[in-house]
Amino acid sequence: MEISEKLRILSGAAKYDVSCSSSGSNRRGIKGALGSSAPSGICHSFTPDGRCISLLKILLTNYCIYDCAYCINRRSNDVERAAFTVDEVISLTMNFYRRNYIEGLFLSSAVIKNANHTMELLTSVVKKLRNQFNFRGYIHLKAIPGADEDLIKEAGKYVDRMSVNIELPSNNSLKLLAPEKNKKDIFSPMKSIKNNIIISNRERKLSKNAPLFVPGGQSTQLIVGATKEDDLDILNLTENLYDNFLLKRVYYSAYIPVNHGKNLPNFKTPPTLREHRLYQGDWLLRVYGFKAEELLNKENPNFDINFDPKTNWALNNIHIFPLEINTASYELLIRIPGIGIRGAKKIISARRISFLTFHDLKKLGVVLKRAQYFIVCKGKYYGSVDLDEEKVRSVLKPKIDLNYIENEKYEQLSFLDFNFNNSSTPILDNQYTKLLLSSSFQDEMNSLDKTLLLEDRCTYLTGEL
Repeated sequence: MEISEKLRILSGAAKYDVSCSSSGSNRRGIKGALGSSAPSGICHSFTPDGRCISLLKILLTNYCIYDCAYCINRRSNDVERAAFTVDEVISLTMNFYRRNYIEGLFLSSAVIKNANHTMELLTSVVKKLRNQFNFRGYIHLKAIPGADEDLIKEAGKYVDRMSVNIELPSNNSLKLLAPEKNKKDIFSPMKSIKNNIIISNRERKLSKNAPLFVPGGQSTQLIVGATKEDDLDILNLTENLYDNFLLKRVYYSAYIPVNHGKNLPNFKTPPTLREHRLYQGDWLLRVYGFKAEELLNKENPNFDINFDPKTNWALNNIHIFPLEINTASYELLIRIPGIGIRGAKKIISARRISFLTFHDLKKLGVVLKRAQYFIVCKGKYYGSVDLDEEKVRSVLKPKIDLNYIENEKYEQLSFLDFNFNNSSTPILDNQYTKLLLSSSFQDEMNSLDKTLLLEDRCTYLTGEL
């Protein structure tokens, strides 16, 4: 098979893995070597849905010994199969890098023969790139669950980031959709990577010449919507991963229905709005100091798609507000909807000089559309409605109920359901529970990127909530 044909098949098979961004690596260029990796990671290019496309992102092979129900590359699927040799991956990487097509390599693989054999092949690629071809660019490598610890350790010497995909959020889901896999095989390499990173960091403190080990840290990916776990289950798992495995990032991938089966959900479009809210919740865990149990509970185990998680938390804790913008601590400021990390730091800095007014806040980057209901400036409240949970919730709620779009509860309406309200723009009588969809428009909605309906769609990348 021609290498161009392999590239077509194996780059297409890799598109379902979203955990491909980088950070924290500082592999400097040296004389006689090719490329370098900056401390902030590689140069990124993002598709409209936020996925990184600046790496050569391929599978080593899509031949697989497993038959996971949710996976396009499962053993029983009749799909095009291909496998690169070690030298073919190296040739592609070097040539693409020289032409400035890519900034690095993202290499994963299905499991061929067994976990150790696959891990050996992956390790051979990165070892050869570094040692024989002096490649100093960014490399993200997938560790294979079930592979020997020595192989994981060897591979970690040559890459900037490693990741082990958990995929399914619970052991029950694993038994349901991927019974040939087990929880221990997934978490063992994650623990090994964590321990070796800690050892490497200690050695680097003693000697700058000590070898690097996965300087960009490790990450993982969770599939959202393939099984019945709620958002609370997913965030609890995420919190434990950050606390116990020192992960840099947890990525969430809305389940794409590529297969059909009795244990798989039956929906036409991926739950991308839910994915978006989980990313925002993830920022609150990692950066803002929230706990999963603060954001969700057993009575309300899922995010309301209509509100970002911080706004939802504020509405559920309305008794804390309003906060005086001129005296509130940094820890409280970053909990105010519409004030992000940068905004809070600017407020702290600016108020050392003088008291801040409501109009000053806009200049500091505060999103007043949300923040106005949760703050006072010099004791004055500027919200357009009284500080009441139901009133604030009503005014912040989008005109179209996003929960209906996400859950595909479309309702076809007649022209008589409209109220034009002396305007050329029709308004639904019950605008929070119905979505106008003509029969022809329903098909169009199924192909729509639903995140385009969100006013805060960039926040899961920037973290400015």
